Amino acid sequence: MNNIDIRPVHTAKERRTFLTFPWRIYGEDPLWVPPLLPERAKAIDPERGAFFKRGEAEFFIAWRDGRPVGTISAAEDKFANEQRQKRECVFGFFEYVEEYDVASALVNHVIQWAEQRNLNALLGPFNLDYEDSYGVLIEGRDRPPALLCGHTPPYYQGFMEHFGFQPARGDNLAYAVDVDEDTPPRRRLRRLADKARKRGGVTIRGADLEHLEREIDSIHHLLNTALAHLPDHIGWHRAALEALLKPFLDIADPDLILFAEIDGETVGWFPGLPNLNEAFRHANGLRHRWDYVKLWWHMRRQPECLAVKSVLVLPEYWGTSVSVLLFEELVRRAKEKGYKWLDLSLTSEDNPNTPILAKRMGTKIYKRYRVYRLFV
Repeated sequence: MNNIDIRPVHTAKERRTFLTFPWRIYGEDPLWVPPLLPERAKAIDPERGAFFKRGEAEFFIAWRDGRPVGTISAAEDKFANEQRQKRECVFGFFEYVEEYDVASALVNHVIQWAEQRNLNALLGPFNLDYEDSYGVLIEGRDRPPALLCGHTPPYYQGFMEHFGFQPARGDNLAYAVDVDEDTPPRRRLRRLADKARKRGGVTIRGADLEHLEREIDSIHHLLNTALAHLPDHIGWHRAALEALLKPFLDIADPDLILFAEIDGETVGWFPGLPNLNEAFRHANGLRHRWDYVKLWWHMRRQPECLAVKSVLVLPEYWGTSVSVLLFEELVRRAKEKGYKWLDLSLTSEDNPNTPILAKRMGTKIYKRYRVYRLFV
């Protein structure tokens, strides 16, 4: 295939090439938010990465004439496969120049990797983390992505479909809502929230970071209970959840990490985080020492967006006032703290509750991502 050579990543220099390859694809894209290289380096390190506690992964670079032209990872999540009784190979870090031969060589290499391990399908793209920058961007190129959301070139969708990949599930949606917006749906929700507060029974509180382990236990239970109905739901490994949450502790505002309680039981979670992508997009992935100064400077600014990364309510409380109270309380607190808009991402179209709730709240879809599957 035009002298394309797929080689595994072994040395420190090769890891650096692998991790910095996206700059060749997105370097001139004003919407791209470069990943933080120290975090990416940790994620692909078998000694430090959370993924390696539950599976194995390898990383590959496509070379042509001595130059890198693409990257990909192949992974077996043994924990997820056992839980879901499947034999899937998770692929990710799938970046490539706009040439079918390059993408095809990478895909075929991962297919061989999967077949050697008796895996029968490719699932992705996921960069090992099921919650960070996954999927291919299908719609929404008018603004940069929010925290933990990804960005891909327009040609990626066509290439995936050209190779026979099919949507693995409903598209993943990002919603936006202006905190100052005064629409009929928002006014109706305020009335419902006021009535629910008068009835009582539901307590909304901020996060208790002094008892972090207990809070993580509650979130872990909510994740594995509230989302269990979704097709292809992958139950959360507690270590993976802890690894995802702890990096945000230094920037999280406990007042904006909301929990709902009924009779002392945690029944809902609605976490709002400063949209750090507003600062990260200026930090060049921390490739150079002076990039740390840039990041520090932009981190001093008040973000416009509060990113809400999950809406979890125990199934027995669906259709009650819990979600309305969480949403209205977070909008009120976000406005008081100077935020302009909320990002709610990502939720699947397969989720019968969240899209309905988002519509009732007067939000608008502003990005759409797609995860693919290819049987081999």
